[in-house]
Amino acid sequence: QVQLVESGGGLVQPGGSLRLSCLATGRLLSIIKMGWYRQAPGKQRELVAGITSGGSTNYADSVKGRFTISRDNAKNTVYLQMNSLKPEDTAVYYCNLDGHGSGWSVVNYWGQGTQVTVSS
Repeated sequence: QVQLVESGGGLVQPGGSLRLSCLATGRLLSIIKMGWYRQAPGKQRELVAGITSGGSTNYADSVKGRFTISRDNAKNTVYLQMNSLKPEDTAVYYCNLDGHGSGWSVVNYWGQGTQVTVSS
């Protein structure tokens, strides 16, 4: 069974920075892509940033230029560096993984979520 273990959330003042980490543990034949989503109270979950195994990235328009996604393939870990944080970035952030499981079936997993609160 694959698990995604997130860390790095917390409370930060506007303009501050946080770095989220997500470690994928368990048996996978390969990882296709990993990403970060967020869900604010009363809103739908939305994609924040994604990165493929080849290193291609994509970002929500609202975070471009402020957030950077990266990954360490050897450690099966993806990071989200968040700078110039705004109150509207407040949300629960979820790690997501698409990969190949046994028999090369495509599988998808979610982390448990980590709270990010931007407030003075």
